[in-house]
Parts: sequence; C-alpha cells; structure tokens
Amino acid sequence: MSRHSSVADRPPGLPELPPSRLAAADVARVGAVGLRARPVRVLLSSLGIAIGIATMIAVVGISSSSQADLLAQLDRLGTNMLTVTPGQTLFGSNAKLPVESVDMVRRIGPVTAVSATGIVPGTVRRTDRIPATQTGGISLRATSLDLLDTLQGRVVSGAWLSAANEGFPAVVLGSTAADRLGLLTASNQVWLGDRWFTVVGVLDPVPLAPEIDRSVLIGWPAAEKYLDFDGHPTTIYERSETDAVEDVRAVLARTANPANPQEVAVSRPSDALAARAAAAGAFTSLLLGLGGVALLVGGVGVANTMVISVLERRREIGLRRSLGATRGQVRIQFLTEALLLSGLGGVAGALIGTLVTVGYAYTRGFPAVVPAWAFGGGFGATLLIGVLAGLYPAIRAARLSPTVALTAT
Repeated sequence: MSRHSSVADRPPGLPELPPSRLAAADVARVGAVGLRARPVRVLLSSLGIAIGIATMIAVVGISSSSQADLLAQLDRLGTNMLTVTPGQTLFGSNAKLPVESVDMVRRIGPVTAVSATGIVPGTVRRTDRIPATQTGGISLRATSLDLLDTLQGRVVSGAWLSAANEGFPAVVLGSTAADRLGLLTASNQVWLGDRWFTVVGVLDPVPLAPEIDRSVLIGWPAAEKYLDFDGHPTTIYERSETDAVEDVRAVLARTANPANPQEVAVSRPSDALAARAAAAGAFTSLLLGLGGVALLVGGVGVANTMVISVLERRREIGLRRSLGATRGQVRIQFLTEALLLSGLGGVAGALIGTLVTVGYAYTRGFPAVVPAWAFGGGFGATLLIGVLAGLYPAIRAARLSPTVALTAT
C-alpha cells in the first residue's frame, strides 16, 4: 500500500502514519556522507570554488591594503600643499614666474610655509669623463633652504643645505638621482658645469614632489654664482591652513604673477595620489571580474560532480525512497551536498586569499586590510553558486522512481 493512500483506503483501525521528517542536523549529516565517500572528487571539485574565492578576496584585500597605505601617506603628508608653476604665454612660449613671486605668495594670510626651486641649466655627471649628453634623466635645481620643511622631506644620509654652505659648491641628491649616480651616501662629489660639487646629503623619496627625487639640489646663491642661474623660480611649493586651501588657491595665480595671472598654473599634488587610488580601484574591478569567472568555472565543476553523483547513486536513491524518504527529502539531500561542497571551497578560498593579502602587505610594509564585506560577498557568492549548481541534480534525483532506481545497473 502506498504511504500516500487516502484514509478511506486504509484498513479499519490502522492509524495514519505521520510523514517522516529530517532535522537540520540530520540533513547536514546525510549530505556529508556523500562527500566523505568520494574525497578526491570533492577536493578537485571544490578547488575551482577555492581559486575563485581566493582570487576575489586577495584582490580586494591587496587593493584595500594599498589604499589604506596611500590614505595614511595623505594623512601624514597633508592635503594642504599647492604648487605654482609657469604656464604658456599668449604666443605659445614658456612663461616665467617673477623673481619676487615667492615673497609675494608669502604675504597671503593663511599661508604657513613657502619654498621654491628653479631649473638650472647644465648637466649632472658622476665624473667629467662621462659625455655631457648622458644625463640619466637627472635635473639640476636651485632651492631655497626651507624646501625640506615645506615638503616634509627627510635626509637619509648627510645633512640638508644650510646658510653656511648654500653659497658654495655643495649639493643634495634626490633619492632617484642618488641611485642613478651610484652615490647613496654623502661625502662624494659630482661634476656640474665645469667644476666638482660636494654631495652633503641624500634625501628620502618625497611622495608629493616626485620631481625632487630626480633632481640634484644646489643653494640659490651658489646656482647664481657658479652656474649662471637667472633667479626665476620654476616651482613654488606652498602650504596653508587646511580650511583655507581653496581660498588660497583662488588668489595664488594673481599673487604670484599680478601682471599675467593667466600664465600661472596652480595644482594640488595630493590630487595625483587620489587619482592613483582611483586607477587602482578600476584595476581591482577588472581583477574581480576575473575572479568571478574562476568562481563560475568552479560552479560548473560542482554541477558536473553532482550530476555524476546522482547517476552513480541511483540505487541509494531508490532504497531511500522505498524506506519512506520523500522527493523533497531526496532533493534537499543533494542540494545540501552541493552547498557543503561549495562551502568547503569557499572556506579554503577565504583562508588562502587572506594569507596572500597578509603576505603581500607584509612584504610591502602596508597595513593588512581585508574588508568584512569581501568575506560576506565571497561566502554569499559561494552559497549562490552551490544552490545553482546543485538545483538541477537535486531535482533530477528527486524525480527518480524507486522501482527504476533499484533496478538500475
């Protein structure tokens, strides 16, 4: 007699049997049995899910760690620095800032620090034996003594220029210039123009002024005395009170060059760092897409594994149906297996992605950051893939007739 027979078809006195039920713990145990019976296949199937989740979490984590380091740099360096440079004249030639432009900018009320550099004609060479055409991309700049304070730079070897040596053949090397010249410490000499100059210091990289990294810096009086410097600044660095930056920006051009303010360009160096972070975010989106493709491929692998599992376990399905399991219980069993299989890959992928992020951040000196939403999104995607991959095999298993399943070979 079928367990779905009506009350009228039952013999008198035979009580109606309640439908069998499975608790959540029982469903999990039944689903796990199928996975334990095929460990190698489970490992290979979950590998695709693990790779996809690991890629997504590592990409998000590395990007977040890099941006956290960048924001820390911005907080440390400040966003209140503006630079003033000469633009173009109406006739298309290069304009010049007035010699007195630095002093005029210093008179602006909210301005707290001003310094300047000026391009000096000539080349920088390791020795006088090197041809003048081989400059290595190094520029020569005259500088005011307060440049280091304005840029919040740091000397890693030797000392900064002082009032005692700014009028003599003494120079300070930017970090990139020092590397290209092979002079990573002070107390060396370089050939400028037609004479030797003593290296008194080497700078650490200056994030807000990368042009300084590629420069050899000489005191303003020495540049005028030894290298025919005309005294016109080519870059003015200015810091002001944070809440007055935009107001200062609005008057900088007219203040630096009152006669021709249209020939002055004003910019904020920290905007370049923010743009770099935005570009990194766009690259992250691309990599996340690749991680999503890997996750999709993993889902196809899970679906394939579950379809094969249904074909191989038809006798088991028929036996369970004969013993009273409903179609819904068979369906939930195979859907649970797919979810467990995907979840196993998701947990492994999250662990791998986190380890990759921490390792990368450690090697680069970044703070290790893995946003909570990355874990939530990763596990949500894992469960969604598990449901989609297991739905068809589960429905197919539930539709098997007990008699057909038991006679299958």
